[in-house]
Amino acid sequence: MGKKILLEKIDIPNIQEYEVYRKSGGYASVEKALKTMTPDAVVEEVKTSGVRGRGGAGFPMGLKWSFIDKKSGKPRHLVVNADESEPGTFKDRYLMHHIPHLLIEGAIVSSYALEANLSYIYIRGEYMWIFKILEKAIKEAYANGWLGKNILGTGYDLDLYVHCGAGAYICGEETALIESLEGKRGNPRIKPPFPAVSGLWGEPTVVNNVESISTVSWIINNGGEEYAKIGLGKSTGTKLMSASGHIKNPGVYEIELGMSVDEFFNSDEYCGGMMDNRPLKACIPGGCSVPILPTQYIFKTANGEDRLITYESLADGGFVTGSSLGSGGFIVYNDTACIVRNTWNFSRFYHHESCGQCSPCREGTGWMDKILHRIETGYGREEDIDLLWSIQSKIEGNTICPLGDAAAWPVAAAIRHFREEFEYHVRFPEKIKDRNHFVNEPMEKVRHLLKPLTSSL
Repeated sequence: MGKKILLEKIDIPNIQEYEVYRKSGGYASVEKALKTMTPDAVVEEVKTSGVRGRGGAGFPMGLKWSFIDKKSGKPRHLVVNADESEPGTFKDRYLMHHIPHLLIEGAIVSSYALEANLSYIYIRGEYMWIFKILEKAIKEAYANGWLGKNILGTGYDLDLYVHCGAGAYICGEETALIESLEGKRGNPRIKPPFPAVSGLWGEPTVVNNVESISTVSWIINNGGEEYAKIGLGKSTGTKLMSASGHIKNPGVYEIELGMSVDEFFNSDEYCGGMMDNRPLKACIPGGCSVPILPTQYIFKTANGEDRLITYESLADGGFVTGSSLGSGGFIVYNDTACIVRNTWNFSRFYHHESCGQCSPCREGTGWMDKILHRIETGYGREEDIDLLWSIQSKIEGNTICPLGDAAAWPVAAAIRHFREEFEYHVRFPEKIKDRNHFVNEPMEKVRHLLKPLTSSL
């Protein structure tokens, strides 16, 4: 069994309650940080740990903290990004639901490190019951002297609020989140200036993911060097994985980074392998915005090395033969899954969630949605496949925020690895109009029909 940092106390009865959490060692990091450490010392411990942002980007968190403007004299802010909207990802919800005080404790220590006196947790609108859980936990923290004026008699003041968004995927992007928090439409900002210089209300701001902030208390209690000993190379620490799809044991798991995909997938401690005797067809390792991997690239890299759950190994081969750890949304498909339908479902989502600010994304996601729907419903044309490829290539890298990339990458990977399925949809429209077409006839049984036309990009 691997090291547990975030979920170490998850099985303690009533751990979501303040009294139980406190008796289990909760808020010890706040005492240590405020009474024995300077803010800069806290930042250095986080830098030493090597912990990287767990929201998807994987940028070193301590380094991000060090960028915040402390020279302007303006108030500084921490904003916790709890706008968990990535399809296939639900680990932040799980953490906040079961052990909310861990996040509150991490937010206090992180705010102290940034010398912030006003901080926020921004949560997605669909998580209303989690919003209420967090509000209760924050009230308990105030009542017990962990928030408010002169915390622990140290002279440090901090107010922490939880703000509920209106349910927009785009608000997971840090500058769109800040716009929404200010009461405006959630449109991403052009950078620079970066939030570390001009963020919330034009003041220096750091935005970090729930999982990222929740690691801080362990790092302060145990030291950054101890945290860096966990994991592999530059992928230090543990990672929460949201496992779903055609597996025996869907759920949220905490793993040490460096574990092989094979072990995570097949071990009874984690996913438990396929839920039935059907063969594995594909896997998305990091949430719907990262490229899908076909069977041959799931457990091994293109050069034959074991595929590991690290930022580096999952990206090995680039997007041609690799993918990304992303937010850790591990989605598994068996041979009954239709990749075309799945890709259309993702494109429909991105079309709906695009803020519309950038033409390539606004128009491109709409066209991909329409074309994929046409192919999926049996009205596709042979040239539609190359048209899709052309559209996604014109979106990637041409937008203010990463949503355009997130919309393009799944389409590119689906065509690259599963082009034959798109061709099958075009050539046999009557077959694919039955939603169970791959249940009745998996691709392995009909692949021979496509050999004359199959090509690759």
